[in-house]
Amino acid sequence: MHSLTDQQQAIRDFIEREVTAGRPCPSQREIAGHFGFASKTAAACHVRALVKKGVLAVDAGKARSLQLVSLARANRRAAVEIPLFGSIPAGFGRDREEEADECIPVTIDSIGFKPTRNTFALRVSGDSMMGKHILDGDIVVLEHGPEPRPGQVVAALIDRKSTLKTFVVKNGKPFLKAENPKYPDLIPSDELMIQGVVRAVLRRLEK
Repeated sequence: MHSLTDQQQAIRDFIEREVTAGRPCPSQREIAGHFGFASKTAAACHVRALVKKGVLAVDAGKARSLQLVSLARANRRAAVEIPLFGSIPAGFGRDREEEADECIPVTIDSIGFKPTRNTFALRVSGDSMMGKHILDGDIVVLEHGPEPRPGQVVAALIDRKSTLKTFVVKNGKPFLKAENPKYPDLIPSDELMIQGVVRAVLRRLEK
């Protein structure tokens, strides 16, 4: 990491104090106001220099997107807990049994995204999704809410039976596709309700 000027170090320390105190990351206008700059242009120049030197990271397109790289890395390594709501069949659809509440610890690095209150996990039972590298005993991490895109793996309630399959749309009609030739496609005769879209797969190497 490149060395910082006194002004750049002061701005970095100011951002760290605000963030660690639980306040939003300061905007360029707020940085300019705090340090008495005539306009936010001067603050923008310092911010660009800090980004170039690897001290700050910017999430393009988001307001208040500045983040200290050291804190960002720490956040990605920090463990968070995701609720595990029993198992789901990756085979023929059946009634999913709810197990006792349990949480699994994960890191943002391990799943590739930041969990929300709509994130949950299920343990996979069966081999119908092996073509998507989802095996019996794996844990899938899902997000409830977003509309699935064709080709995404989903947990779904089809005719009152739960299953894990690939979401497919053909001629405007959705159905579920297994990723193992031993299993047929599942075409709803009554209802198809998407319970969550798979975002990550966790696997224990030791058996």
